[in-house]
Amino acid sequence: MELPDPALVVLVGPAGAGKSTWAAARYRDAEIVSSDALRARVGTGPADLDAGDDAFAVLEAIVAARLRRGLTTVVDTLGLDAGRRRAWLAAGRAAGMPCVATVFGTPAAVCRARNRERDRPVPAPALTSQVRRMPGVSAEIAGEQWDLVVRESGGPAPAAAPAPPPTTAAARPLFAGPGGLSFVLQVSRFPSGASAERLTAVARAAEEAGFAGLALMDHLIQIPQVGRPYEAIPEPLVTLGLLAGATTTLHLGTLVCPVTFRPAGVLAKAFATLDALSGGRAFCGLGAGWWEREHAGHGLPFPAAGDRVDLLERAIPTMRALWATGTRPAAGLPETTSYPRPVGALPIIVGGTGPRVLRLAASLGDACNVPAARVAQTGPQQRVTVLDVPVLGEDRDHVATLVERLRGRTDAATFAARHHAGTADRHVARYRGLVEAGVCTAFVAPPDLTGPADVARWAPVIAALSS
Repeated sequence: MELPDPALVVLVGPAGAGKSTWAAARYRDAEIVSSDALRARVGTGPADLDAGDDAFAVLEAIVAARLRRGLTTVVDTLGLDAGRRRAWLAAGRAAGMPCVATVFGTPAAVCRARNRERDRPVPAPALTSQVRRMPGVSAEIAGEQWDLVVRESGGPAPAAAPAPPPTTAAARPLFAGPGGLSFVLQVSRFPSGASAERLTAVARAAEEAGFAGLALMDHLIQIPQVGRPYEAIPEPLVTLGLLAGATTTLHLGTLVCPVTFRPAGVLAKAFATLDALSGGRAFCGLGAGWWEREHAGHGLPFPAAGDRVDLLERAIPTMRALWATGTRPAAGLPETTSYPRPVGALPIIVGGTGPRVLRLAASLGDACNVPAARVAQTGPQQRVTVLDVPVLGEDRDHVATLVERLRGRTDAATFAARHHAGTADRHVARYRGLVEAGVCTAFVAPPDLTGPADVARWAPVIAALSS
């Protein structure tokens, strides 16, 4: 549409409607009087709301001066204030200028998408109020006797951010489909302490061997089932952040985080950040917690068992609400504003064997995790994963050597049976039995894991179960 020139042109629409882009495509900078630009002139930037009164005082002076001289004047503000809009219309008429209202009927979703791209977005409630005001504003303008009312659609939404590049992790899903088994390496021993070099070498070896992911325990003191209290056990989320930068294909997560360590909202923020930084590779193992000593030793409350399960039951909906789109109240929260969001659906694996915990896993989680010996007790679940602590040797002699080195005061036969000590063929047969029982993922925590060479031995087992 050809617009009159010179003219007074008033733009009307919510933030993100495309007003400034429309004006810049049709008029010179000198002809556009923008409240945002003037806030930047008289304040600290275009979003400096404290400078609003001064900016509008300058805007009114510029509009009046240009109209007196008969110069085209484009007023780039929200235009939603009927009093201001009618005052500009009266001033334009007094100057003998054609008066044009350009109304932007931009879809609310497009406005919100553009608003998110801004360095300082308009608060969501304010933008929602502006969008809801538009039908009434359109009706007001129809009765204000403008010489011309232009209706604009506002153009398309910004292009979505490109998806992370596909990696081979897509071929090694965290949860295998029917007939298959995914393997996740659980690193629970740290013989070199919190050594970044060793950890990254182990993670890269896991990628090469075909592991779908890598998991860390979340404990404050090394647990007696694994080692001695003075042995190192690094904080898992910090460590997983390191491994996210050192790997490209592994799913990364915990098995499991006790809900007693961190509030659910803080935990949700940490995992969403890990997921964003890793390109969508995070998963969250979650449990009620069980070891009183580490709580007492770090000044943390240790509620009764039922209360801990209550915390778990509340934590999962809270975390999912903070990972979902939008910022509306949910899961008892007054708002769910938490960015960055996860790249995609961030799986929650509920660890535990009690009947109530397994019911929670089935109703709220994406999977349950139990010891391999307890698979038959899981009942109906979305997915079943197991924690396995096996000894894998290259041949019978190597198996015997490992058992002797690891057994401590336990007799060799008992230790070997407890850890299913054997060669690759024996483990493949055992894992096929777990697949038939409905297991989709095995979290493997080898007690002999000291470095990359111990990880590489698993490649034949993984290859046999993925074919």
